[in-house]
Amino acid sequence: MTWLITGGAGYIGAHVARAMTAAGERVVVLDDLSSGDPERLPAEIPLVRGSLLDRRLVDRTLAAHEVTGVVHLAGKKQVGESVEQPLAYYRENLYGLTVLLEAVVAAGVRRFLFSSSAAVYGVPDVELITEVTPAVPINPYGETKLAGEWLVRATGQAHAMATGCLRYFNVAGAARPELSDTGVFNIIPMFFDRIGRGEAPRIFGADYPTPDGTCVRDYIHVADLAEAHLAAARRLTAQEGAGDLTVNIGRGEGVSVRELADLVAEVTGHRVPPVVEARRPGDAAKAVASVGLIAEELGWTASRGVREMVESAWEGWQLHHPAASVG
Repeated sequence: MTWLITGGAGYIGAHVARAMTAAGERVVVLDDLSSGDPERLPAEIPLVRGSLLDRRLVDRTLAAHEVTGVVHLAGKKQVGESVEQPLAYYRENLYGLTVLLEAVVAAGVRRFLFSSSAAVYGVPDVELITEVTPAVPINPYGETKLAGEWLVRATGQAHAMATGCLRYFNVAGAARPELSDTGVFNIIPMFFDRIGRGEAPRIFGADYPTPDGTCVRDYIHVADLAEAHLAAARRLTAQEGAGDLTVNIGRGEGVSVRELADLVAEVTGHRVPPVVEARRPGDAAKAVASVGLIAEELGWTASRGVREMVESAWEGWQLHHPAASVG
């Protein structure tokens, strides 16, 4: 097998590419480097720079590297931005996926693994989110992920392709400092950013129906996520013909925003109490994954805890932001 990893120079993609390569899989990366960094990839992984919207480039890449499976991670992923720029999100996430699938079908590729998101569920009022919890996304980002799942499954059925859709919960941490998340869009980097500027971390809403009033989320270490991709890819490799596997990827354990803020303070030494601001529209009180299906289907469970996520993320943040201050 040779796997094409789209978006493989990104934060998650580079972890997936390295995990698969370390396990003996042949990998090639296609990335437009809009948010990716070629320095994240070891020299032995070929990198093709370009957009999924360039059908000729995709065709050439699939043929030149004799690709037999695809792990599709490329796409735009910021919820707030998707509300402001829905056309860009549908173009990049859905039209880009359409172009890729057309090329994959034409090349005779029969394995396709899709990076989806817990955003497909919207804000369900349940203790644990299972794979059969109704998917009712509340923003364009979640809509493109759900529609992407539909498109992947339909294409798989029509063209005898084994497919998988992995619904990530909240990804954090780093396997190595240089692979850490350099964006300031997820909660842990947002806390670090405030710390680095000598400001108190922010909590959005402290009046939710949860034990401490703050939102509860399920966090997954990016290295565990990469290992889940490897397990899913090998499942698709062993599969003959059409068939879809759709699973949650999380730890099945909730951590409140306030608990996370306390842990960040302990790890970083920055102990200024967080400030509480107004709720953000669309935030669910609780979003925790049911992880029984992925354990049953792939024999995979997360092995890294939240402390390891925060410690590894902080080490990476300090590498990329050496002037970050602690108080």
